[in-house]
Amino acid sequence: MKRVRSIAVSMVMGCSLTLGQVPAAVADPSSETPAPTTAEPAAPSAPGSSVSSTPEPGARSTFDQAAPSTPDPAVPATSVPAAPSAADPTAPPAVGPTPPAAQADPGPSAFQRWIDDHIPGPASILPRTGSAAAAPEASPGGLWKAIQSSPTGDPFFDVAPANLAQYAPGDIIQTRDVTWPAVPMVFLTVLTPVQHAVQLKFRTTNSAGEPSFGTATLLLPFNKWTGPGSRPVLLNAPPINALNRRCTPGYVFSHGYDLTSGNGNDFVPSPTMWAASQNYAVVIPDHEGPLMSYAEPTVAGHIMLDTVRAVRHLMPDQFGESRFAMTGYSGGAIASYSASMLSSEYAPELSPYLVGAAMGGLPVDYESFARTFDGTYASGLMLSVTLALAREHPEILGRMNHLAQWAAISPLKDVCSSTMADVGVFVPYAALANMRDPLHTEFADMLFRRLSLKGKKAGMPIYVYNGLHDPWIPVANADAFFDQQCALGVPATKSIVGGEHILGYFDGFLGSTHWLGERLSGVPAADNCQVAPRSNTAPQQSNSSDPASSAPRPATSPGP
Repeated sequence: MKRVRSIAVSMVMGCSLTLGQVPAAVADPSSETPAPTTAEPAAPSAPGSSVSSTPEPGARSTFDQAAPSTPDPAVPATSVPAAPSAADPTAPPAVGPTPPAAQADPGPSAFQRWIDDHIPGPASILPRTGSAAAAPEASPGGLWKAIQSSPTGDPFFDVAPANLAQYAPGDIIQTRDVTWPAVPMVFLTVLTPVQHAVQLKFRTTNSAGEPSFGTATLLLPFNKWTGPGSRPVLLNAPPINALNRRCTPGYVFSHGYDLTSGNGNDFVPSPTMWAASQNYAVVIPDHEGPLMSYAEPTVAGHIMLDTVRAVRHLMPDQFGESRFAMTGYSGGAIASYSASMLSSEYAPELSPYLVGAAMGGLPVDYESFARTFDGTYASGLMLSVTLALAREHPEILGRMNHLAQWAAISPLKDVCSSTMADVGVFVPYAALANMRDPLHTEFADMLFRRLSLKGKKAGMPIYVYNGLHDPWIPVANADAFFDQQCALGVPATKSIVGGEHILGYFDGFLGSTHWLGERLSGVPAADNCQVAPRSNTAPQQSNSSDPASSAPRPATSPGP
């Protein structure tokens, strides 16, 4: 069936491409709706409690009770869906002609208009069938609900407590022992023996600053810690790169492996393998969040930092004074990078305990990434990212044409990393948007700015590595990011290794783990910068600095 689905999607997209200009993402006016309501809070468990606390029956709100927020009125309804990103002016321009200036509304092409004239929107076909894509008068957040990940059937991942707002970020909502099947799963996936596994569900904050929840899995080694101080902890952020909550490490550790879930894209050798060999504890966050908003940096960074808070709350005697370091590659690097950039403002009290963040193959410049791979062999990945971002930024839905909206509520919304190509290869954004040049519009520029963490100073030492011949993440972008952090006075180390994107991971593994080992052992980070630091008072760009970015977005009670 997967092959049939892939062929069908490719045929539809291919037909559009052969006609020159593919469908545009026209916002079905019925899909844009008011902000969601918040469940009435009840008394939470005491902050920092390590006791499992489950919300009362009948006082829980499921994800499908949330509706999307009202799209930003400052942005025209005909603006375009844009993949995430933050343009980096120090990075070299993409190969090709100079991109045109952003346009407020370049308008659809004749063929794009034809697409929407001949393909009815989901809301017009499914108004009274009970579908999540119901007309707005029956279900205000219908289309937004319909693009969410299908439920796993496990309330631990599917259900938010009604009293979520009364928890502080990092407070534990629920814990459970998942030693079985997690211990054999860790051994099968990354060849690592561990003794015990505990899953944590905790309060965090979404991209709009609203209460959300996160999940993570804590792995404890066999041997007693005999080193100085408390046992160090490594946060390993594997590149989950998925749209379905069944694809997360947490779900796999608690339910076992199957062909549709994958293992969160962890590799051998794995940072988990290395950390366990050093007798460190390992915690693996589900850093895409409950909405599975793949590549949303603020969501990922907040979950990483609240994972640290939650682990310290869970076992204060063991981890209250521990050193914490974090690492990630590619999609996982987004999480370690975002946590380092947001730590000073979001979790300043953790500063004494956060000793370093390693990040490799980091897509720091989303704008360059989107424009470089628009309509190429990597377009399936980029279109998946755009759909995932629409879960946190539903304004994107208003820039999808009817064809794109149907694709967004189809089984494609549940793909894992191994099936990203099912979304379509060699499909340009113009195939799914309602304007001629969707990546060069005011809406695209606004979204790139909203997703950018550029200008922020890392709140901990960083280690940046990149493959010399990486076609996805150019070395120049890693160089520019390293130079920017050096100029801000961050103790930084850079390693350019051989290979492209995949080989870059393996070639950079030993260097990154050696650096992490020194940080977790208490060795101060060397400053390998070669530029004079700027004043720490340099202005920082905030996600909320753009007026358009302050528009309300969905509360965390996500998806169906």
